[in-house]
Amino acid sequence: MSRLFLMPFFLLIAFGCSSQNTIEKTLERFNSGNVPYITTDEVLEIPGAVLLDTRKEEEYKVSHLENARWVGYRNVNLSAIQQQIADKNTPIIVYCSVGVRSENVGETLQKAGYTNVKNLYGGIFQWVNEGKPIVNSNAQKTDSVHAYSKHWGNLLTKGTKVYSLKK
Repeated sequence: MSRLFLMPFFLLIAFGCSSQNTIEKTLERFNSGNVPYITTDEVLEIPGAVLLDTRKEEEYKVSHLENARWVGYRNVNLSAIQQQIADKNTPIIVYCSVGVRSENVGETLQKAGYTNVKNLYGGIFQWVNEGKPIVNSNAQKTDSVHAYSKHWGNLLTKGTKVYSLKK
């Protein structure tokens, strides 16, 4: 009888441990969807879109989407963004590792009046998982991606995972 009683408990633990095993499940769990998603293919179809990387600077230095500007996450300098992007209708695409941190930055931009903000679905991980190119801090193509942590790195299925910068 005790085994039967414990079965739901074990199923709950097993489900909870695997609930973040895909980018889709991760975004469903952590995001509200307030910032509309854009797919990796759609990004390539928007001329003049501004790409904003919302990861830590250490992550950005390992690699980023070509022509992306680093804005960070915790201390986003909204006034600097407003000076660089004066037109509030400019297409802006925010991204991070998978799309969680970038949604928060996207919401900040929306509150500041930007009308055309999109969140890259799956972030740089999805971009790399689909074989799209990224560049390092010297603007050279690379396959290295800062995987943020071992846990989040499980969502990166292609490329070379980097967890810290060598000094």
